[in-house]
Amino acid sequence: MTATAATASTTSAAATASTTSAAADRRTSSAGEIADELCAVVCDSLRRRDQREKARRYVRGLLSTPGRKSFRNMAGDIGGTASEQSLHHFVTGSTWAWQPVRAALAGCLEAAAGPPPAWVAQPMAIPRSGAHSVGVEHRFDPHRERMFRGQQAFGTWFTSAGVVTPVGWELLLPGSSYEESAVGAVLATVRRAGGAAAERPVVLDIRGIGTRSTMNRFAEAGAPVVARVAAGVGAGAGAGAGNRFLVRDAAVPGFGGGERGPAEILRSVKALGAPVEWTDAGGAARSSWAVGVRVMMPDPAVARRRELLLVGEWGAGAGGPAAELVGMWVTDLVRTPVGAVVRLTKGGLRVEAVAGASGRAVGLRDYSGRGLGGWHRHVTLASVAHAAVALAGLERDPRA
Repeated sequence: MTATAATASTTSAAATASTTSAAADRRTSSAGEIADELCAVVCDSLRRRDQREKARRYVRGLLSTPGRKSFRNMAGDIGGTASEQSLHHFVTGSTWAWQPVRAALAGCLEAAAGPPPAWVAQPMAIPRSGAHSVGVEHRFDPHRERMFRGQQAFGTWFTSAGVVTPVGWELLLPGSSYEESAVGAVLATVRRAGGAAAERPVVLDIRGIGTRSTMNRFAEAGAPVVARVAAGVGAGAGAGAGNRFLVRDAAVPGFGGGERGPAEILRSVKALGAPVEWTDAGGAARSSWAVGVRVMMPDPAVARRRELLLVGEWGAGAGGPAAELVGMWVTDLVRTPVGAVVRLTKGGLRVEAVAGASGRAVGLRDYSGRGLGGWHRHVTLASVAHAAVALAGLERDPRA
């Protein structure tokens, strides 16, 4: 390469880098402006004006600070009167309630982006090697089917057509039940939403935790649910707990044949399925082969026995369904078409696509303090920052 060509190449690279940086600055500025507007509404429950201002500055710091969102890094980035000590006290030592902020955030999102077709519950494992952060423990993750040391959080996500962002959280504490924390987290968010929002279905993965007990919890709460289930015993720790069904449709193979596993039931009716069209997290059109069958979950308590819809999904090709059963779901939306149920489940794919990259960008996993209240306040303000990014059109799909 000649000196002239090298100089031109360097100049071009510098110009490209400058343009990219400028675009990133504009995007950050846009999210920051939206964050200010959000904070003015969602932080209204904070009694003192100085608390509301600190909340706004904290959210701004989450958006603008590169790398890990520690108190020290954010204090250095946002400058001014926001010292590391004051940020630390505002999150860990203050007494402001995070629940009203989350409820207000959900309301703002619905007003701005329209109602979501469903809530999506998503676990978030946070590996940590130390022993001084709240909730750290050596535990089994049933969704990843492996042991790890760290924190296990459960998020409830708002998933409208254009916005995917968390609005509710719970942290699994040592000695607590995984199932209780996972289910309790989403039910608490749904109850706080109230009104029509509380009647929307919840999409969640209960492979590895009790199927019957989870479905009963949602029924008792009056919350519709679409739950992904495991094949049966041996598919993971506790995966087969209460995971047997009775076929309720007399025209379907297995009717009157006693309790059967979901995979066995669905494979026997695979030929009765049909193609289902849906859109993936990147906006591309996809197709699956799906079938639904009416079932009942056996329960010692007669009053809790009710009809459910068991849905199976296979990949679809030009010649029909693929051989592998890729997903099994059970729902109390028994009058909902199978295709609509399958499309509801895809909200989980959107959350998975967004949670990794944008979750890191606003520090959802970065709190390392000792107090549970501090963790909740941090993750609540990080959710406000995440919502600002989502509303600014900055969702990032790491697979794109």
